[in-house]
Amino acid sequence: METKANKLVVLGAGWLGHALCVQAKHAGWEVQGTHQSDEHSDDFQRQFTLVDNKLKHEVDLRDAYWVCAIPPRSRNTQSNYPEILASALNLAKQLNSKGFILCSSTGVYDQEAGVYSESSEISCTNERQIKLYDAEEQVLEQDGKVLRLAGLLGPNREPGRFVAGKELNTSSQQVVNMVHQQDVINAIFSVIENFNTGQNIYNVVNPSHPTKANYYALKCAQHGGEMPTFISDEVAERKVLGSAIEALGFSYQHTI
Repeated sequence: METKANKLVVLGAGWLGHALCVQAKHAGWEVQGTHQSDEHSDDFQRQFTLVDNKLKHEVDLRDAYWVCAIPPRSRNTQSNYPEILASALNLAKQLNSKGFILCSSTGVYDQEAGVYSESSEISCTNERQIKLYDAEEQVLEQDGKVLRLAGLLGPNREPGRFVAGKELNTSSQQVVNMVHQQDVINAIFSVIENFNTGQNIYNVVNPSHPTKANYYALKCAQHGGEMPTFISDEVAERKVLGSAIEALGFSYQHTI
């Protein structure tokens, strides 16, 4: 991880954000990672929350790169995610941020079958798409970058465990769009290292796209879980391409 940048603010030091903070700190970066509470278990943690629509925070790191890793669908941010993001962008500007990266989702793309890339049109026909797209626009208007993440897996988040025995509202022949936590972290650092020359939007999706039937059969077998059921066996692939970011020298290292 060779880069001149050495300061990082991570909004949302949860499952992804905390791991990002830890890796940056181990690499010698000055790090602040936020959560809503004022009780801290790590020295890099800082409070960042809205109270009566007013920002309450302990973030004071100047000249840093900012990464928003707050899940838009989190129960704690469902209602005020746009306000949290707007407050973060304003604070980042006040603290002379070097650049702002939003961790968005491939859920912004349409759900119909097809192959989707960063240049694909987005219809914004459902509430989730609209929320994701609006958040992306907030960041892009401030010259930030957007990473559209596929389904996440990694430590304590294994697909074979969270789908076991469930009925999935999808076809068994639909393909998976997944990515490992460590590949996401590596992608974030690649974008930081190339912040002024890279694209504004990148998908981060592992190039492997097995069918859900095959994928979950393997994962459930690995973890001793019951195979999920599917509402259909219709062949209708929805595939999101994550190859554009490889132009930065990034490569996917972890299997899904």
